[in-house]
Amino acid sequence: MSASAAIRVPHARDASRPFRYDPVLLGAVLLLTMLGVVMVYSASAVYAGARLGDGLWFFKRQLAGAALGLFALLVAMRIGYRRLETLATPLLLIALVLLLLVHVPGLGRAAGGARRWLSLGPVQFQPSELVKLALVLWLARSLSRKQDRIRIFSAGILPHLFVLGIVAALLLSEPDFGTTVVIGLLTFALLFIAGARVAYLASGAALAAPIAAFLVWHSRYRLQRVLAFLDPWADPRGRGYQAVESLLAFGAGGTAGVGLGGSHQKLFFLPAAHTDFILSIVGEELGFLGVSAVLLLFAVLVWRGLKAAHAAPDPFGCYLALGITLLIALEALVNAGMALSLLPTKGMALPFLSYGMSSAVASLLAAGILLSVSGGAGGSRAFGAPR
Repeated sequence: MSASAAIRVPHARDASRPFRYDPVLLGAVLLLTMLGVVMVYSASAVYAGARLGDGLWFFKRQLAGAALGLFALLVAMRIGYRRLETLATPLLLIALVLLLLVHVPGLGRAAGGARRWLSLGPVQFQPSELVKLALVLWLARSLSRKQDRIRIFSAGILPHLFVLGIVAALLLSEPDFGTTVVIGLLTFALLFIAGARVAYLASGAALAAPIAAFLVWHSRYRLQRVLAFLDPWADPRGRGYQAVESLLAFGAGGTAGVGLGGSHQKLFFLPAAHTDFILSIVGEELGFLGVSAVLLLFAVLVWRGLKAAHAAPDPFGCYLALGITLLIALEALVNAGMALSLLPTKGMALPFLSYGMSSAVASLLAAGILLSVSGGAGGSRAFGAPR
């Protein structure tokens, strides 16, 4: 089915009407953000005190990232998503240039065997966080303008796969295999929703699969992660260490957890406790109930995001809401799957919760754009209106 047939476009909202937003979606985002700040402090205080001499080191930066992100969220809600349509291509080009700059000596910073950070004076950030959102904006703009040509390979498939290939090549050069997989799945999902021919998408997937397998097989650390995923207990002190310690954290938490601040795994047992494995600390300290609450909040976010896409006043808003919702959902699924040893270990942040100013700002900015689209959804509230 073509996108023009699949998407019903209602009359555009009168510009004189007050901007509206989805209070349920906003509530889920704010709760996740507040929980993230609390859990980053809980997971990092001992580590920061011992290694950096300041137990609040990560907490203060996460709080600053959340504050800056909330400001970006409010700005995005106020300016509206329609104004971003003309900026989609320039933003993507800027993001690609920033990805190139991480390889420039003096600007790019390496950590953990990867060059993913840019240092501009006192500010350090990951361009990959920007490129994900920029790609979603560009895809939304392109797909909304090619609704009647999406089933034509040269117009509907090739340009999008070409841009995806450029972004993927730059991400793999860092290297960042996990983000490459996420944006690949996101692009294929949006093309499918837009009405692209399944045969073309299947052919693209068939070409990408052996490339991904080659990248895993010829990279020692990626292969070790796959082997650890298949049987982490075969080498619990070696390649399976992170997976085993993460599972032990969930097991220790039981139903209600050991209590906020009571985690033992964060005491130098579980690596990256405040970043990639923040959900493991949630599981240990808040138990099954805490993890269920986090996953429920993400489920609410996805539900309201899909609702916003369905009620969007135009195709661009529809594809934009779908893209942002899918991006957040995929990142949350990959992180949770990794922490629960359902997927191979991968350095990917849990949106709104994991430590990282770049991730916090990008996630809240994306949420602000999604809230802007949600103004057309039923049950929305006027911005600034009394409750």
